[in-house]
Amino acid sequence: MSVLEIEEKSIEDAIALACQKLKLPREKLEIEIISKGSSGIFGIVGARKAKIRVTAKVPPVELTGEKAKEVLNEILKHVDLPNVVEYESREDYSYLNIISNGSGLLIGKRGKTLNALQFLVSKIVSRQTGETVSVVVDTENYRTKREGSLTELAHQLSDKVKKSHRPLTTGPMSAQDRRVIHLALKEDHEVRTKSKGEGNLRRVVIYPVKKGKRTPKAADEPETTE
Repeated sequence: MSVLEIEEKSIEDAIALACQKLKLPREKLEIEIISKGSSGIFGIVGARKAKIRVTAKVPPVELTGEKAKEVLNEILKHVDLPNVVEYESREDYSYLNIISNGSGLLIGKRGKTLNALQFLVSKIVSRQTGETVSVVVDTENYRTKREGSLTELAHQLSDKVKKSHRPLTTGPMSAQDRRVIHLALKEDHEVRTKSKGEGNLRRVVIYPVKKGKRTPKAADEPETTE
């Protein structure tokens, strides 16, 4: 939860600045007055600023979501494309949807540009809030479509592995895409999955499993996003 200590000429000025910094209305702030301040003699000698401590009342996901939207809008100012960013709080992560007539450019090859935007927004917001945040950046429902095609690919490769009894390897994939493959085959007890490789060259290997020789679940647990 974001906590700010602010000094200004008056309590009202300090509250106004807190609202501006947190981008929240006064009613969504918990305000503790540390010092009311003093105007001093003739407004000069002995004058002290008012000081308050402010805590946002909104849930952490909602707060970081608004910050994520602000950061993404700032990044997209440098892209010569008309766009609007919509924010939605989804369970334990913030979903940002970019509405634009240049969605193809924003997605990039296999979602690389979109993934880069997501990475940047997550890192910047984490640094600003001091908390680990989960942000998903999407456009034209690309994430859902991509997940569907990867799930279909996972089942196709699984079928081939079962028929040939030989392992198959996917092409290089992002952590997010690899996770989809792992999840898609998690309940298929005739195969197991494992990531191999380094950095951007990491792939998913799908292995056949002999009956009665299912490997420990740890080998194919879904990965977290890197």
